[in-house]
Amino acid sequence: MYRITPCLLLVACAAATLMSVPSAGAGFTSIDTGHTLTKVRVARHDDKTIIVGSTYEGDLIALSDAGQPLWKRDLSGTMNHDVWCEDITGDQRDEILAANADGSVYCVSSSGELLWQFKVNDAPMYAVCVLEKAGVSYVVCGGFDNNIYYLSATGEQIKVLPSSGYSIAKPWGNDPFKPSPPKGLHIANFLRKAKRSDGSEFLVVHGTMNGMQDKGAVYLFEPLADQPHRTIPITAGKGIGDLTVAVDGNDILLGTSAHGNDSSMSRINVASERQDSFKFRSLKKRVDGFGYRVVQPSVLTNDSQFKYFIVCGRQILLVPPDLTAAECEVHSCRYSFNDVWMDGPNQRAILASAQSGGSSVHIIDLADNTWKKEIAELQPPGKIAAILKASDVVREKVHTFSRPEWERPPLPVYLMSESINDSVESIVEQIQQSSSSPVFLDHQHFGVAEDWDRSSLANEKYQNKRDRRRRYTLTHKQAVDALQSVYQTENGAAYWAGHGNDPYMFTLDTLKEVIDAADGRKTVLIYPELEDHSDDFDFVLKDHFYPLAQFAQDRNTQIYVRTKHCFWQGNVYLPMWNRLLSGEFADVFVPAMEETTDKSMELSLASRSGIWASGATNSWGSRCARDNTSFDRARQHSHQMLPNHFLRMMVYHISSGAQYIDNFPVDQEYMSLLWELIAKGVLYVPKRDEIVSYSPVHLSMHEPDHEYMIESSNVKWCTFFDPQRESQRRMVFSRLNGSWPGAPVTEWDFSRYAAGVNDRRLNFLPPYENGLVLITPPQSGPDSDPDAPRGRLVDNLHPIYRNIMVEHHTDGHHYLSADGQQTYAADQYATTVAADIRRAVKQLPLSVSGEVAWVAAQTSPTHLRLTLIDSGYINPKNRKAVIHFHAARPTQIRDVLFDTEFDLSDPDSVTIPIPLGMFRFIDIELASPLTAQ
Repeated sequence: MYRITPCLLLVACAAATLMSVPSAGAGFTSIDTGHTLTKVRVARHDDKTIIVGSTYEGDLIALSDAGQPLWKRDLSGTMNHDVWCEDITGDQRDEILAANADGSVYCVSSSGELLWQFKVNDAPMYAVCVLEKAGVSYVVCGGFDNNIYYLSATGEQIKVLPSSGYSIAKPWGNDPFKPSPPKGLHIANFLRKAKRSDGSEFLVVHGTMNGMQDKGAVYLFEPLADQPHRTIPITAGKGIGDLTVAVDGNDILLGTSAHGNDSSMSRINVASERQDSFKFRSLKKRVDGFGYRVVQPSVLTNDSQFKYFIVCGRQILLVPPDLTAAECEVHSCRYSFNDVWMDGPNQRAILASAQSGGSSVHIIDLADNTWKKEIAELQPPGKIAAILKASDVVREKVHTFSRPEWERPPLPVYLMSESINDSVESIVEQIQQSSSSPVFLDHQHFGVAEDWDRSSLANEKYQNKRDRRRRYTLTHKQAVDALQSVYQTENGAAYWAGHGNDPYMFTLDTLKEVIDAADGRKTVLIYPELEDHSDDFDFVLKDHFYPLAQFAQDRNTQIYVRTKHCFWQGNVYLPMWNRLLSGEFADVFVPAMEETTDKSMELSLASRSGIWASGATNSWGSRCARDNTSFDRARQHSHQMLPNHFLRMMVYHISSGAQYIDNFPVDQEYMSLLWELIAKGVLYVPKRDEIVSYSPVHLSMHEPDHEYMIESSNVKWCTFFDPQRESQRRMVFSRLNGSWPGAPVTEWDFSRYAAGVNDRRLNFLPPYENGLVLITPPQSGPDSDPDAPRGRLVDNLHPIYRNIMVEHHTDGHHYLSADGQQTYAADQYATTVAADIRRAVKQLPLSVSGEVAWVAAQTSPTHLRLTLIDSGYINPKNRKAVIHFHAARPTQIRDVLFDTEFDLSDPDSVTIPIPLGMFRFIDIELASPLTAQ
């Protein structure tokens, strides 16, 4: 019998949401848990085995072998980076150890009772295991503070093993604007035990200093030793995302966390230190190419033909002992998985939930080969099934939708990079025949660039810069011809004109000639990853971008600045970008983001919106790509096959005013729902002076603090944590470098008190319950530039904001006085800003709470359009949006798509359910028009 802690017993209704009836075949079983599981393990409870899962929110749950829910244990509310199950007390029941992003290791019994918590500092814990010496079990843990800790079975610290005492890590590079960390430091990327034939154990450590670009090294330690007895530098793939030790302790298997072209498994023989590599590209088209995935290898102990069982995204590889590609089996299914755990004694592989927001745990019976056929036909129960069904219902309703007569004609939305395959061609044709929006721009991605004499460039850095992914072979004429060939229709074209690696892929003269030849057709010049904020880039702006922008004016041409990290709340406020910020080229520059490796999406939303709202630009853009979910490059479970997270993000951003969309294609048939929402006018695209969901409080950015700029843009190195410095440093925008994946944001951070997010992860759909707090150019003080072409912020907004705006100032590190001469500590002054935000919300027509993203816009004098979106980017849930009315009095509230009216018996608030993975479009009729206060 299982012993369940009484306080953790699940009531009937909770159990109903935790698990549905298992969907079972002979060799493959799916069990809906009701939770998005990111980690799975197995644990012993007396003579039974239980399945343990870690949820997206960092809770632990347990299921019986038959799939019955046993318990759920809440921990910190932030993610678990690693979970280990082993008996450390000798009672024949495993303890469950969770390395949490809040800096703790939590120890939970197999009955779900929290036994103890260990924490030294706030740096995320990243790895945990158990090691035995002389019959004594030690918990071994480590993370982003560059140390390893030995703990007793009751959680007391026994020993600290600093990586500075043995690490061979040596950083590279000499960019002063992205400085390298000190040498001789690494994080504990993985901690695992290995057993010798005599039963003794030793510790296997993989240390890394950069989760994306470092191969790192494996260090082998005797228990409690100060120095490794072996150090093995890794020679194969870089970006190590998984480590498994063979049961016999002879081999260590490493899997990459990388782009598909670089995916590999490495095998290290412990005795000889020989390293063999199995590269996925040797399988050619049998495996997926593009995408970002973790290779998770396991050892098969009872298979005469295959030795390795490898999960990578949506594919399972069976690999022979000699790693011969021709002898491999590849088994594919529709969905990718968040994790796998090999349950060797029971000949099972346990798969965590589908990466697209699934809620099932999947069990493969390795003794029954029918699993190979059954996994190919997988249709996960639970959340995935609910999303697909709800999406179909929405699409049916869209087809019969008629735009309300009081709404103006839709604004155009430009789809810059959509792949139109056979499955969606008829949908696109129908849209183009019946609607002026969306506009499908012609596009092409070039693997070549212009070869031209750069000796005239008066900047050595950019004279020598090239993008290594391109061949520089085109003459001027060939470049012009190639770019002109992109324009296949009257809609216009979008294409890369340069990149942060090389903004000069095409000369200014070439681009001007192509723009002129377009003869007024829309041209969008895409410039990804413009991160450089050195004086060298000041030269590039003056030599290339500003002349190009000046030429583009009045030629229906936009420069799409698709940059990264803190750019729109950092770089753009450097003096070199003043001409963009002034609004001189408001009709040319389009602020956009490539939010990969980032953990600050709620900030970029507020800053792009603030740039647009200020009048500095007349539009803004958004992008979805495979690696949107790669907030932690060392664990890139970023191969979502159902782009529901893309759909909801696009609904949110377009309903917030984004008109230039640069999406990477994943499942175009599914994403065509977005196109239909736009075409039919279900999705309302507001002008900036129609939006009434901005907070009256805005945060004005001055020239950014140097330390803030480095912290927020240096996101790949992961060994910067310094406990003394962190204890003294309080920043407005904090924990942005590579040492903080999944970590809680501080109590005084703008992301918490303004945006309402809790962690540094994937907050593409932030709640901003008191209204979106814009990050804007200064409106008062000597940095306000009152004569700028953009005008005043308040004159570009809805009239309700005319007399209610409240401005605070920052440089990203501190709060400032309006003249920038006085600084205020972020942890103290944040309470002032937060209080102003709470007060100011009462002056809005309405606000919304309930873990949803939302935006409201006025569509007529007495109508508001409210868009509500499930905020769980890759952990969708059923939500309850609570609309709080303040300065507006509603007379009717109606879902415009489903024609559902909501009860107004409470004049102050209305609750609207939001199905998981979905959104609702609400029309609110007002008793009287909105007016300035």
